[in-house]
Amino acid sequence: MLRDLCCCGSSDTDDTVDRDPVLLVSGIGGSILHSKRKKFGFETRVWVRIMLADLEFKKKAWSVYNSETGYTESLDNATEIIVPQDDYGLYAIDILDPSLFVKCLHLTDVYHFHDMIDMLVGCGYKKGTTLFGYGYDFRQSNRIGKLIDGLKEKLEAAYKASGGRKVNIISHSMGGLLVSCFISLNSDTFSKYVNKWITIATPFQGAPGCINDSLLTGLQFVEGFESFFFVSRWSMHQLLVECPSIYEMLPNPDFNWKKQPEIQVWRKQSKDGETSVGKESYGCNECVTIFEEALRNNELNYDGKTIALPFNFKILEWATGTRKVLNETQLPQGVSFYNVYGTSNDTPFDVCYGSESSPISEVSEICHTMPEYSYTDGDGTVPAESAMADSFDAVERVGVAASHRGLLTNKKVFQLIQNWLGVSSEVKVKHSKTSKVMDVCLNQPQEEIRALSI
Repeated sequence: MLRDLCCCGSSDTDDTVDRDPVLLVSGIGGSILHSKRKKFGFETRVWVRIMLADLEFKKKAWSVYNSETGYTESLDNATEIIVPQDDYGLYAIDILDPSLFVKCLHLTDVYHFHDMIDMLVGCGYKKGTTLFGYGYDFRQSNRIGKLIDGLKEKLEAAYKASGGRKVNIISHSMGGLLVSCFISLNSDTFSKYVNKWITIATPFQGAPGCINDSLLTGLQFVEGFESFFFVSRWSMHQLLVECPSIYEMLPNPDFNWKKQPEIQVWRKQSKDGETSVGKESYGCNECVTIFEEALRNNELNYDGKTIALPFNFKILEWATGTRKVLNETQLPQGVSFYNVYGTSNDTPFDVCYGSESSPISEVSEICHTMPEYSYTDGDGTVPAESAMADSFDAVERVGVAASHRGLLTNKKVFQLIQNWLGVSSEVKVKHSKTSKVMDVCLNQPQEEIRALSI
């Protein structure tokens, strides 16, 4: 089946060598994380795992932010979180739970860059020579030293391994923000090592509905029956409250949204001894008020101790600095930029807690309330409006009708990547009229965007 997805199946040795290197960069939740014992070096996979997921996650992944260092640090002082570097960085971003159980059942929910890696290998790319991966500790800030330095090392390694050929980066989701921060902080290095940057589903201006709700109630990565074998929404929430990366994906208050994203709360109101119900709305700048109130008493129990986890203003201050870095990023001369964004999926935009018939009494109740969403067009996670607004001089921006993770397995996305990398072959794939590559301008109405989407 993979041969059908790939339009470059030649196995010629010379053709295999004749490739500019590709570096795949994952997004939030898109890297395997191991917990490593500092004393003995023993490692346990804490993300992603299907069996004993919640138990191991609580013991080894829960963290608190250290404002002095700028890093989120594990509550278990005897361990540290690391990203495995096997298979030239590809292992950590391939199948996120590579256990025999998952592979036997082919649980595709955790098959991340797997299909794209197979597609690129089928197109003549060779692991360790022209194909590399960059997984990282996605709890951390996108502009923190370890993440930026790690990306630089990967670029240097790919550049040298391929004999001094410039690198083509393919990033997914938050990985695009990491690359953008890298450009802003290391423009000369980026120019030296990078030829093309293809980004997929990047929340350039934030992911309003998903991120606002993640800070208030958590995040459910897997739905349905499988969720019972995965990390719970509440466990994930307690991690995300202390993650700079989450704060850095809050909706950009400086962006000219078609409609400002809001957090809405139905609340009981008392005036002159009479009680009524009203809906309060909080925009990008006012939402901090509701975060502070709702998370004021948030806490977890760890190793017999109670640890307070309110809304973290130190992280917010750092994230505001990151947003400034992102807003100032300019694409270096000589680097070609391509943007793929998802469309045709209902994507959370505004979030509303409580209802007129069942209002919120205490704001802290929000953290235990499932929201109602208002939706916009996008990939189910990132609004198309945000993903399109990269502010760069793009060679092409293309909307593809697919979900956030589905973009990593989408045939049309693969065709676009192959075209942009220039790796066509004698074996041609029939293209429908709707698969034509199109440039979608930023100021087009949403109706036109849908019509132009692949």
